[in-house]
Amino acid sequence: MNIQQLKTFVTVIESGSFSQAARVLGVSQPAVTMQVQNLETDIGESLLDRRYRRIELTEAGRVLVPYAREMLKEADQARADIAGLSGEVSGKLHIALSTTPGDYIVPGLLGEFLQNYPQVQVNLTVASTDETLDQIERREADLGMVGALSKSNLVNFTKLGSDELIIVANPKMAAEFKACTKLSDFAHARWIARSEESGTQQVCKQLFIQNKVNYDELEVVVRLGTGEAVVSAVEGGLGIAIVSRFVAQKSLALNTLVEIACEGFPAKRPFYVITPKRTLTRAAQAFVDFLTTKL
Repeated sequence: MNIQQLKTFVTVIESGSFSQAARVLGVSQPAVTMQVQNLETDIGESLLDRRYRRIELTEAGRVLVPYAREMLKEADQARADIAGLSGEVSGKLHIALSTTPGDYIVPGLLGEFLQNYPQVQVNLTVASTDETLDQIERREADLGMVGALSKSNLVNFTKLGSDELIIVANPKMAAEFKACTKLSDFAHARWIARSEESGTQQVCKQLFIQNKVNYDELEVVVRLGTGEAVVSAVEGGLGIAIVSRFVAQKSLALNTLVEIACEGFPAKRPFYVITPKRTLTRAAQAFVDFLTTKL
């Protein structure tokens, strides 16, 4: 068993096929097949079920996957630490982000970061807050950034930057809420919400609870997976919503949305950088330090 065999094995799993893995690794498909077969010989078990033209893990393969990913991570860490002896920041950096920081904050900062550290190879994934946390806990990502706290004994949460949550409506509907001054006044409105695992939605739920509004009795017309989808639904007149100002700013500028005044709004919420409870790679630490100067 060697690092290249493990890397090939994990790439086949993540890409879904031997041919795609070959493209990702820049080698021939027979070379990929040989690496996997050699690994299976070393292990003494079949790792992949290749029937029906699909790649599926065998029981032995499922056992090996987390160990393979951990060994690859440790190998990357070793390379980074050795490179660090010369003071160079290099290597791979996988950043997991929830949707608001992933769509509106971090991508715009990456250009400057990579100008400062051109030897770093960055990979971003954008998912829900819960999925982002899972990636850090499983060591599939080096660090993350989300808009809500979660319970975990495996990671650290550090406040960094902030967001504003605002209530928005279609301009034609806004007049319906002129007399509303408190969040409780909106209890009987038609709401458009994010999915429950969204960090924005978790914070919204706490805002309703703090204002003594029964969250479970709200008329939620539809739940949507992204902030952009929520904004589009509000623009279409389906209802009102609480969204990040980052998400709504273009629509507000175009007057396709209006911000509704309400006591306690805009509601500020912090962003959090998630880091594993272990020594960060030099690239990950450099990015955390960079974010600290920008947010």
